[in-house]
Amino acid sequence: MSTSYQHQKAGDLNFLKHLNRSAILEMVRRVPGLTRADIATQAQLTKATVGSGVQSLLQQGWLKEGDLQKSSGGRPGRALHLNDDRHYLLGAEVGVHRLRLVACAPSGRVLASHHEPYTPSTPEATAALLGGALQQLISSPEVSNRENLGLGVALPGPVATGEAILRRAPNLGWRDVHFLELLHPHLPELKGVWLMDNEAKSAAFGELYLRTGKTPESLLYVSAGTGIGSGMAEGSHSPLLTRGVQGLAGEIGHTILQPGGLYCHCGNRGCAETLVSGWSIRASLGIDEKNDLIQALAPRLQEPDVTRTLRRAGEALGMLLLNLHHTQNPAEIVLGGSLTQLGSTFLEPALTYFETHQQRLLGTTQRVPLRVVEDSTFVAARGAAAQVLARAIHGPSSQTAHQSPIP
Repeated sequence: MSTSYQHQKAGDLNFLKHLNRSAILEMVRRVPGLTRADIATQAQLTKATVGSGVQSLLQQGWLKEGDLQKSSGGRPGRALHLNDDRHYLLGAEVGVHRLRLVACAPSGRVLASHHEPYTPSTPEATAALLGGALQQLISSPEVSNRENLGLGVALPGPVATGEAILRRAPNLGWRDVHFLELLHPHLPELKGVWLMDNEAKSAAFGELYLRTGKTPESLLYVSAGTGIGSGMAEGSHSPLLTRGVQGLAGEIGHTILQPGGLYCHCGNRGCAETLVSGWSIRASLGIDEKNDLIQALAPRLQEPDVTRTLRRAGEALGMLLLNLHHTQNPAEIVLGGSLTQLGSTFLEPALTYFETHQQRLLGTTQRVPLRVVEDSTFVAARGAAAQVLARAIHGPSSQTAHQSPIP
């Protein structure tokens, strides 16, 4: 009986140390320049606890000290900063037509990146291609002397809650894929956290978690590319993502906008993606999948059929944004994805529809800000890297993403 009790106490002590470590790291990450005394006051911890925790984090290379800071009383303390020179995080996005990879410092600063087109294929072939590309990124001089904390992979479809399984990627034709298990043989030496998530959810997480300055209490990211998806992140220290019991939360591209309309890749009719998506625009305008959609349309933007197709798609996107505003009501909406590069012909109808209708329900003057990301090439990959950072800081109890079963 006493032995069991002693083990429990030891376990509690280690757990408290872990919580204190996480709290210190998050405070310094959010507000660079805090002193030990600042942390003790704000976190309501003893100076001895903070001092011990900070010393351990300095030795591990997580933190570094700066200049002495003036104090209103007592001895001056040294400013603490996240060490951006020791570790790095890998993030990758498997898109429908492109692979996108980043290596990031803990601040979210991109150290190295790579993206390349590929022809959609089997999960096994894609894992091999991605593994080779990641090996090249790892050997680049920007990261080769750093310590890796892990890898996050963003995928175009719902990921099962509590499992590292991509349930379905309609635009790739994949179903029930254990993608990390397929990827691991190609990166056998890569240690640290392995996780995977839906690409829009990863993007939402990164847009909120890596934000500097004042952060919104919630953020909705809308990805408008080959398909249409969204992710909702809430909270500050380690944001929570809205998932749903089957991981379907945010699959707005497969909500119905036109009952009895065209067939979607998912098998239903009239999905939003049949009106606004890269694949539906290609189908309407006869653009081959082998050709880059943005480049193919650039010289044709003045053609009547192109203008008509893009305006109709833009208005459909505006409807989706309004529906998301009414059903999830985030503090901020961020719009990204390759379709934003189509310019005003596509974006103006979407933004106008949203701005015209967003206040009608409540009649308030308070507006939900909507920001368009001009270049979202690496947003999802960077977000997946941010999820790795959060897991490394907060440990396996974090609920922000799925831990890989790979040992």
